[in-house]
Amino acid sequence: MVVDSLTHHQLYHALSPRLAKALNHLAETDFTQAEVGTYPLEGKDIFVIVNDYHTKPKHTEPFEVHQQYIDVQYVVSGEEEFGYLPLAEQTPLAPYHQEHDFTEFDYESNKNDAAFIPLKAGMFALFFPGDMHMPGTLDTPTAVRKVVIKVKV
Repeated sequence: MVVDSLTHHQLYHALSPRLAKALNHLAETDFTQAEVGTYPLEGKDIFVIVNDYHTKPKHTEPFEVHQQYIDVQYVVSGEEEFGYLPLAEQTPLAPYHQEHDFTEFDYESNKNDAAFIPLKAGMFALFFPGDMHMPGTLDTPTAVRKVVIKVKV
């Protein structure tokens, strides 16, 4: 997992060409005017999801893990917290969902081991396969515009 300001995105370009393309796209695009929805950047290898929502309390959300994609999560406006912990011996709530590339894990079973980190406007987080994360939380419901770019590993 990586958390940083988008102004430092070039520090992470060497991790992979696809990740560099995704981070450049974030830096070069005005997402305040973008339509909510999903669109391809490089077919199924890199695609963009623009979403508006209100944060939810931690206890109502599951943790998730991906196997095929890196999540690049960028807050355009608003703020949220995300939960994070390394995947270890946790038991999933259900089998891996291959079509949507996720496995969910229970909050209650993992809350004592998780760190909750603020993600404010202008910041991004990179979640690699094996990084358990719970995005979109905050105790007080807050409006958030977020862009998630899925980058195939």
